[in-house]
Amino acid sequence: MLETLKDLFAHQAWADAVHWHVISSHPGALEDPAIRQRLHHIHSVQAAFLSLAKGEKPSRSEPGETPIQDVKRGAIAFHESAAAWLNAAAPERLTALIDIPWFQDPPCRIPVGAALLQAATHSHYHRGQNATRLRELGKKPPTTDLIVWYWKGRPGPRWS
Repeated sequence: MLETLKDLFAHQAWADAVHWHVISSHPGALEDPAIRQRLHHIHSVQAAFLSLAKGEKPSRSEPGETPIQDVKRGAIAFHESAAAWLNAAAPERLTALIDIPWFQDPPCRIPVGAALLQAATHSHYHRGQNATRLRELGKKPPTTDLIVWYWKGRPGPRWS
């Protein structure tokens, strides 16, 4: 599972960078409240799951409190940290159980590997919502499917 997660997180970094590039290149898209809120949400959740995987307490911020360029800087930092953590992680760490604090009744206790899988699929879901919103705004969304990433030779993220 570790190698699969490394691929999913490398794809996620590339897809997020492509996503940011396209959104930033369309006038008005970064000012759209739905897109801004989802960008904040995507990267907040990614960081929260990585914190839990590391055994740390996740931090929380509200979308309106964080300037959009800080959200992007946080996304870049997250992807660098996630790649480093996954490259150093022992495979048995993925089977360690962690509590997901935002689920209380009943509690949610899952393996680290499942939590990281959730983070990757959750991000893909919300990138899709932003792609739909871009279409509604009359813009062409990027294609960031996993198979496209493989087809293109598994490129790294290009943030600028």
